[in-house]
Amino acid sequence: MDWIPVALVVLLAMGFNYTNGFHDAANAIATSVSTRALTPRAALAMAAVANLFGAFFGTKVAQTVGKGIIDAPSGTLGLKICAAALVGAIVWNLLTWWFGLPSSSSHALIGGLGGAALVGGGVVHWLGIFEKVVVPMVLSPIIGVIVGYLVMTTILWAFRHSHPGRTRRGFRIAQTGSAAAMAFGHGMQDAAKTAGVVVLALTVGGFQTVGDDSIPLWVLVMSAVVISAGTYAGGWRIMRTLGRRIIDLGPPQGFAAEATAAAILYTATALHAPISTTHAITSAIMGAGATKRLKAVRWGVAKSIVGGWVLTFPGAGISAAVTMGLLRLF
Repeated sequence: MDWIPVALVVLLAMGFNYTNGFHDAANAIATSVSTRALTPRAALAMAAVANLFGAFFGTKVAQTVGKGIIDAPSGTLGLKICAAALVGAIVWNLLTWWFGLPSSSSHALIGGLGGAALVGGGVVHWLGIFEKVVVPMVLSPIIGVIVGYLVMTTILWAFRHSHPGRTRRGFRIAQTGSAAAMAFGHGMQDAAKTAGVVVLALTVGGFQTVGDDSIPLWVLVMSAVVISAGTYAGGWRIMRTLGRRIIDLGPPQGFAAEATAAAILYTATALHAPISTTHAITSAIMGAGATKRLKAVRWGVAKSIVGGWVLTFPGAGISAAVTMGLLRLF
């Protein structure tokens, strides 16, 4: 098969990967920037490097996305499904970025794959989506709120006799590590998902054997570099939402939220589950912030964010389905 259509899909995948980077940069660094633990540029540079290295540890997630979500027919039609899925995810990323909503790039990609496959004649693995995507999607925010609350409660108890000023300074330093851990987890999850779509395109395009779920090194390197570049470009609109609008965070709350989210990401990656880094950090922020008092969390903003989460699958899926319908005309 001609390599040019495959190359175009790979380039489109890297375009999505770039939007993923600047859309989700806020996930790793918003709390550190809002608590002044790191300057914005230093935080972005650190997150970009951590994303780069994290990408090489997410191959199991890439395999889940590459063969556990849909089966696409071989040839041009399969490549069109991949392209339409990526367009749908990119459109949703840009739309939610514009409105400053920290939606999930991961779920946008999976929704895009499902919408494109339905219109393009592919097979959607509904059971696989339910087990590997929907269940973790529901559980991870719940776990994030509970664990974030418990971690912050533990911190408050452990440092109850400490000097407040020294404690804040100590956690401000500690946030450098927790933010890096969060960014590393983001690389494991999100760069790997794009790599999975590239492998799907290589398979339907005839450049990788059906059943071979290995991830070529050049795919991982390309995904890692591009998502890191997108991360360094920053996502200031969403950063303001996560860092300021949900709750006014202090360094201890920021550390608790980042440490909680990182732990959730590492656990999900070990289980091969493609979860949302956005869901993990946002829910952890809510949990850690609720230790001040429940009213300290701006639940109206949280409600808008959850609304964005709910709309991500159908929004990206419809966008991908429309794109696939147009592509089938050519």
